[in-house]
Amino acid sequence: MEPSSSSSAAAAAAAAAATCSREKRKSVAPTAHETAKRLKTAQEGEETLERGRSSRSPRISVLLDRLQQPITQNELTELLHYAALGKTGGVKQPSWCRLLHQKMIKAVNVVIVEGLSQSHFYKHYLTLRHLRTSYTTRTTFTPSLSDLASGIFSSEVPKSDALSLSQRHGESSQLHKALRTHPVIIKFGTQRRGLTAYVLSQEEMIKRHFPVKGMPGFEDFVCTDCADCLTDSCPLYGLDCEMCLTEKGYELARVSLVDGDGNCVLDELVKPQNRILNYLTKFSGITAAMLRPITTTLRDVQVKLRTILPSDAVLVGHSVNNDLSALKLIHQHVIDTSLLYRREFGQRFKLKVLAETVLKRQIQTEEKKGHNPTEDAVAALELAQYFIKNGPRQVVELHLEDLWGYTIEEESTDCAPPPTLSHRFADVLQTLGRSVAFLGKRSDIALDPSNQMWLNSDKEVLASFRRQNKSPFLSVLQLSSLSDRLHQEQQYQRVCANLRDMCVVFAGPFPAGFSEREARRLFRCCGPVRKIKMLNTTVRVHAEVEFKLLEGALLALKTLNGLNLQGQSIKVQRPVYESMLDLDLTLDALMDDGLNASHLYAIKFNPSMAESIHVSAKVNGHTLDTKRSGVTPVTALNGSPSAKVNGAQLQPTTTKSKLSEEALRETFAHFGAVERVVLPAKPGKHARHAHIKFECSEDKHSALSSSEDLQKDNYLVCPSLTPSHLPSWVPMTTATTAVDPDNEAAEDEGRGPMHSSSQDQEMDLKMRKLDCRLQKLFRSLPDCTLSVVVLLGHTGARDHIPGLCLVEVKQGS
Repeated sequence: MEPSSSSSAAAAAAAAAATCSREKRKSVAPTAHETAKRLKTAQEGEETLERGRSSRSPRISVLLDRLQQPITQNELTELLHYAALGKTGGVKQPSWCRLLHQKMIKAVNVVIVEGLSQSHFYKHYLTLRHLRTSYTTRTTFTPSLSDLASGIFSSEVPKSDALSLSQRHGESSQLHKALRTHPVIIKFGTQRRGLTAYVLSQEEMIKRHFPVKGMPGFEDFVCTDCADCLTDSCPLYGLDCEMCLTEKGYELARVSLVDGDGNCVLDELVKPQNRILNYLTKFSGITAAMLRPITTTLRDVQVKLRTILPSDAVLVGHSVNNDLSALKLIHQHVIDTSLLYRREFGQRFKLKVLAETVLKRQIQTEEKKGHNPTEDAVAALELAQYFIKNGPRQVVELHLEDLWGYTIEEESTDCAPPPTLSHRFADVLQTLGRSVAFLGKRSDIALDPSNQMWLNSDKEVLASFRRQNKSPFLSVLQLSSLSDRLHQEQQYQRVCANLRDMCVVFAGPFPAGFSEREARRLFRCCGPVRKIKMLNTTVRVHAEVEFKLLEGALLALKTLNGLNLQGQSIKVQRPVYESMLDLDLTLDALMDDGLNASHLYAIKFNPSMAESIHVSAKVNGHTLDTKRSGVTPVTALNGSPSAKVNGAQLQPTTTKSKLSEEALRETFAHFGAVERVVLPAKPGKHARHAHIKFECSEDKHSALSSSEDLQKDNYLVCPSLTPSHLPSWVPMTTATTAVDPDNEAAEDEGRGPMHSSSQDQEMDLKMRKLDCRLQKLFRSLPDCTLSVVVLLGHTGARDHIPGLCLVEVKQGS
């Protein structure tokens, strides 16, 4: 930890650096601010990596080129197939996302909510607190005419993939029935696999009382430097320790470590910290005379082990949790031979028995005084290597009688050929002994009736699932109580209208004769404009401006309000509807959304005007937190040839306002590592706005705090509000069922002071109940469950309403 004076100096340097121009930063060495920030980012990266190393938890991320594309039912089933079967089942990663550490997935749960769409989610965004905060992956879902629940169960695993599963099943079917229930076969199957298949998961380490970082009782333990990912070529090291009984319990007295060839790389006597009560010589071989001259401490041994062990080392031992506890050492990658050669009811073989039976070697003999930890470490290492080399089936068959006491009587029925395996997803899972279940209203689901539970209400569906003693491996829950009311056109149109209002501002008064084209040129400096409607009152001219992005409306309010246009000040304000009263809370929540945490919205504006525009301290009475919002006062705006701002002639947009990924990366890389730049995907169109994602949220805040430097380069920036899976906000709210788009009167129907109604309040209450129930369901799922919630949307002959897919892997509590 650095002294406080150093921290103050670094803070002062950072403050000074923030006022420097970007041009100056380009021509000189990195400032103290940049150096301090990079060090902080590196430290945060190390902490993140350490957290990842300690947990190896499965997680999901959407591929860069698929961020703004909806997924289909087939693409969803791709994810479910991979989560359930993985590469060992021959299934490839999904085409649209990546699921890391798939082997850690313990269950798959899918909840299908009929009658709700992507638009409903954002209309009730504040109400759906659990869904918007617990799920880190969110993408538009393309509804299908076919039944999604039935499609999941009946979807076919590709035949080449199912074939490998069938071969595994065939091998298992040809086993004698006594072997099929053998504890080793149940745990590891019959196929020979690499060492990574036998490394204990974090969940099992916790269950078996291994030292695990973050768990109670291991706060003072030392962690080795472990790599996050393992391969089958990682080095094995055998470990064994001997203990003495002291006043504080059992303490380390000797440690031995051998490498993969059985060579001893560490053999140390250790002086216990507390007074010894019993040397346990009969077992440890330690005597008072042996320890008297020893000065080596536990800390010394920990340092040596951390130095010797490579980051990808896998420690092998027999009941090695006891050895690690004596060492006060946390190591993430462990193989325990007492758990490889399993027995019924949790019993374990002694190392001496396994060495004699499997390795044909005598250890811990009576003529020897105590155990030799080096000899024991080599025995454990070779037992693990033997198991990995031969595979679980051969180990069981070779030692079935002498180790487990089984005898096999030949039965002619066991010689029958295995049944043909179906390629259907549900059938494949059941063949592998994994349970499947459907809960929902009675419908034509492609699943055996014994695996279905038909219930009348959503409450019963969720309650019945939570009451089950053991969660099925694959469960699909269908919630239908909202579907009857929400497919009504009027309800959906109200939702869409409310959402569009979030992108709308009213502006004026404009000078007489101010045209729609001139208004568009003026307002598109804040973002892409979808529609402008000129409002000609008896005396003055106003405009209703609808942006394609939430950020556009926000920037227009904060930068154009009070603009002097040909000697006349204009006012920019939100529409005053009941549905907009909580808009400030919604925008704050979107700003803090996990999908937007590291995202920045940037506009490149025309430098033809240099007059500053005042940023109002309040918008519709809501005080702006300029430090939080990070909105830059704009000093130059796009305009039209016939309009003037503060006496300056507005010029058409020039090529200087066009954006490219290279230019954005060059500009914003000064604030931190830029992970990606998302430009609007419109072929033949020049981009003038972009979303920038930094690797760290601190880098985004650093860019927002350097608004003056960016302003000199004609950039207008603010935090992102539009979720990353939407290329713009407006297409989500444009209903294709509606009325004729040329009929403006029909489109504006219902938009006014009574925009919200008692029906909206009733719907909000239903959504609150749904969110609460889904939260309880999520909490009841086992750790490492892939949880998917699909707001189904709707498709038909005349309309297409996109849905929403939310995905998360539940982590340990």
